[in-house]
Amino acid sequence: MSCPCRLTKTLVIAILALHISARATAQTPPASAEDPARKEAFQLYDAGKYVDALPLLEKIVADHPSDLVAKERWAFSMVGYAATLPDPEVRKKMRARARTLAVELKEAGDNSNLLLMMLELPEDGSEPSFSSRQDVDDAMKAAEADFGRGDLDKAREGYLHALLLDPGNYEAALFTGDVYFKQHAYPQAGEWFARAIQIDPNRETAYRYWGDALTASSKNDEARGKFIEAVVAEPYSNKAWVGIRQWVGRNKVKLNVLVLKDKSATQTDGKNATITLDPNMLSGDSTGTAAWMIYSATRLTWQREKFKKEFPNETAYRRSLKEEAEALDAMVTVIAEDAKSPEKAKTMDPSLLALIQLDHAGLLEPFVLFNRADAGISKDYAAYRTAHRDVLRRYLDEYVVPKTP
Repeated sequence: MSCPCRLTKTLVIAILALHISARATAQTPPASAEDPARKEAFQLYDAGKYVDALPLLEKIVADHPSDLVAKERWAFSMVGYAATLPDPEVRKKMRARARTLAVELKEAGDNSNLLLMMLELPEDGSEPSFSSRQDVDDAMKAAEADFGRGDLDKAREGYLHALLLDPGNYEAALFTGDVYFKQHAYPQAGEWFARAIQIDPNRETAYRYWGDALTASSKNDEARGKFIEAVVAEPYSNKAWVGIRQWVGRNKVKLNVLVLKDKSATQTDGKNATITLDPNMLSGDSTGTAAWMIYSATRLTWQREKFKKEFPNETAYRRSLKEEAEALDAMVTVIAEDAKSPEKAKTMDPSLLALIQLDHAGLLEPFVLFNRADAGISKDYAAYRTAHRDVLRRYLDEYVVPKTP
């Protein structure tokens, strides 16, 4: 689990769901696997006693530099320990050191989900504010310190105090749920994650944390739904996909990701326009060639004139959801008839056949937003999510994420 605003709690709570993944991706030398000191350090770590675990993990890493799991937990404990420090500059240096270790782990071949989130710590170790109100920010940081020391009951009291001061504080509700999660009180954790979602339904973290709680409660299908909601909330955040990836791994299935490789390109200088086709297309499928020609021709129309009409308040052209969806729909119009023939369908690009299915199912726009978004198209996501959240969810549920085996 992770929180985009503050990776300290992200890492602290995430470990219950992620330490198994870490073991799988970072092999521990057999010589240290049964080390009593290592066992003690890991027990303290799993119990959230990061202050106590930190020096033990540091010694293990010194004795066994290739023990990537111990090194990862050592770096993680630094982040948890940093929250307990009163001096902001010392906290900053500790967090920066933890990130430096994370970079070293990546270079050594570690690629766990936990590590990927640690790499999102700012390089200088800086930490964001929990609130513009000093009293709320102070209350949250005090609760964070209690959490880092493993005093979960006191941490929960601190988060609830912050929430009383500011009922709209997302992190206060989220972290209250985190404490319940750490204490294995999963139904109560879910209630608080739901409250965080009420505060801001367009942040992915509470959905994913809730999915972890449901997973721990053996509610696999419900967890899948929450992980999907996390992606709908913030599809362009790597963290939003962590829950889905873990769910897929646990259930031994694969995401159905349609990759439509462009076979044409457009270029215009405002007066002249050029469409360039992949040379391999010229001696192959004529239907596919026509499809990519109409795709590029449609896009050229947008680049030269239609964008200005559709987006009069924008000063410069960008690729948009409307443009891409219209261009792909034009492709489908060209190939749909031929696709009805079994003989012709055999020679067609399978990705184009899949595109026809998505178009007929009314899922072309979600496909564009999730699978073909660039900096321009992604600007249209928030407005589409507001109007069509159900369609985005349906695309992931019916097409991308397999059902429970």
